[in-house]
Amino acid sequence: MKKILFLPLLRMQSGHHQVADALMDMLKMRTSGIVLKKIDLLSYTNESLEKVISNGYLNWIRYAPETYNLAYKNFFYVPPTKIHSFKWYQHIFLNKMKRLLSEENPDLIVCTHGFPSYLLSQLKRKGKCNIPTINVYTDFFINSVWGKEGIDVHFLPSQEVKESLIRKYQTSNQNMIVTGIPVHEEITTTARIPKSVNRPKILISGGNSGLGGILKLSEELKKSKGLDFYVLCGNNRKLYNEIITWNLDHIKPLPYLSSRSEMNKLYEEVDAIVTKPGGVTISEALRKRLLIFVHSMLPGQEEINLRYLKDSSLVFELDQKKSFELQLFRILNDHLQMERWNLAVDSYLKGLEMTSADCLVEVMQGFLDLNLEVSTHA
Repeated sequence: MKKILFLPLLRMQSGHHQVADALMDMLKMRTSGIVLKKIDLLSYTNESLEKVISNGYLNWIRYAPETYNLAYKNFFYVPPTKIHSFKWYQHIFLNKMKRLLSEENPDLIVCTHGFPSYLLSQLKRKGKCNIPTINVYTDFFINSVWGKEGIDVHFLPSQEVKESLIRKYQTSNQNMIVTGIPVHEEITTTARIPKSVNRPKILISGGNSGLGGILKLSEELKKSKGLDFYVLCGNNRKLYNEIITWNLDHIKPLPYLSSRSEMNKLYEEVDAIVTKPGGVTISEALRKRLLIFVHSMLPGQEEINLRYLKDSSLVFELDQKKSFELQLFRILNDHLQMERWNLAVDSYLKGLEMTSADCLVEVMQGFLDLNLEVSTHA
């Protein structure tokens, strides 16, 4: 029986896990006789270490975002000539990766985080791994951790990233497919019905970890006269309970939505989303052609995502020093800006070379069939 191993990083829910889950569900719907397994290398190496790193990461970006941002840019977003070698812990994790591959014996590996990809690239360079590997990127850029050498296929977020890989790493065109950041197929591409702008409905996302800055908007939300808000609180019970105490008809807090079909319906009910520039949420909104406003961001990855999204005219960044409601109304009622945004979304979507679940599954399954042929003729 064939096996595909998915490698995100850390156990906490993130875009790396969401993308892996989306691809695994696509495969489950269309194939049989394939084992699909998702493993976090840090937990596999040491569960206590994974907990320490997860908690440390969350505390770092919560209490010292400036230093995290600086560290990210200096270590993970550098020119290819300055890529660090991870020497101080590389040996440990390379051995763990070799052990994992020996135990699991996968026929295909799908990396949704840069660190496992980096380790696999190192093993491939040394001739210690010949398992087909796919990089699936979860941001709108590629940081310098991701492995490039020995990677069989890159599922890329945009044409700009494709051009960057060709320019910086001379990656072969046949090894790259612009897929966008994969989202679950229950987030459909069904055309949204235009809503009335008399009283727009706004979805506010980013409250799951408590780091999205939603409570900073509380006074703005409370005094709004012409907007209805749905606030996604995720697992943040404190935020959910706080909004309940406001007892306001125009603000509805929503708990964690486990059903993607429910999320899809919610997207179709609203006129715009206010969110952080995380890769998966932005990609879902683009798939739904949902107007995107960015009010806050986490340091590091999201800041770099925002730069690309603004340069591409795909999102509107809100000024926290100005009226939240007035900014939303001004853009919603500006036909010229809306036309420019629609053209920008058209341009981005036209740049995607492969988006259907059937095609993505076909690419992944192709490696299993190739391996089967090799084994048959061996």
